[in-house]
Amino acid sequence: MSEIAAAAPRTWRRPKLIPDARLRWGLVVLALAYVFLALMDVDVNWPRVMEGLGRAVQFLQAFAQPDFVTRWSEINEGIRESLAMTFTSTALGILLSIPVGIGAARNMAPIPVYLVCRGIITVSRTFQEVIIAIFMVAMFGFGPLAGMVTLSFATIGFLAKLLAEDIEDIDPTQVEAIRATGAGWMQVVVYSVSPQVMPRLVGLSMYRLDINFRESAVIGIVGAGGIGATLNTAFNRYEYDTAAAIIILIILIVLLAEYASGVIRKRLQ
Repeated sequence: MSEIAAAAPRTWRRPKLIPDARLRWGLVVLALAYVFLALMDVDVNWPRVMEGLGRAVQFLQAFAQPDFVTRWSEINEGIRESLAMTFTSTALGILLSIPVGIGAARNMAPIPVYLVCRGIITVSRTFQEVIIAIFMVAMFGFGPLAGMVTLSFATIGFLAKLLAEDIEDIDPTQVEAIRATGAGWMQVVVYSVSPQVMPRLVGLSMYRLDINFRESAVIGIVGAGGIGATLNTAFNRYEYDTAAAIIILIILIVLLAEYASGVIRKRLQ
């Protein structure tokens, strides 16, 4: 026993991911060389950078004296447009997400429906909202319609995926109990699936509402309407005090939405 203990290693060391030291260090050198070459390939216009730093300082100083008055009519219109886009796109997205989410749940849909719904979710989640907004602006022109369609499309990918995963994780005994009574597919959804996933769906919908408002400010920069378009115009005019006022309003509305979303989700739990 004592000989075995003496022969055993005194300390345990985690095995290396790449056992060969030469190969390991060779890969490190290659990675560092690539990063260096990539940095050298970045074209930096230093006079432009210095000019931008001066503007950044002016922009930060504008937060001390934000101008809510001079462009208030445009700010008010942009905020109302963003809120309208947010609520309509969220409502439309929820309505479309529910059938897609149920169809994308493997325990609720046959294979062909499952594959189609999963394909819709994948396409919706593949592209970032700004890219979709550019495409929608090309289709529908500048304005809130392009923004509403963009946010609705993004909401489907977000909500339907999470809803499908929740449905796949539900308690199967409740589903079997309802089916044992002779209930049809729709009755199973209403009396067994819905009660188990509804609190989660409401909470996710509130979370998506919050996301859609923030995204409405981003997609407005590419012409999809909302407060983002007003913010972009303020930057183009170098009206940093107006831009600061818009950003402060966006932060306040997002905080208010986050607080309301948290209260509702807490009550649902």
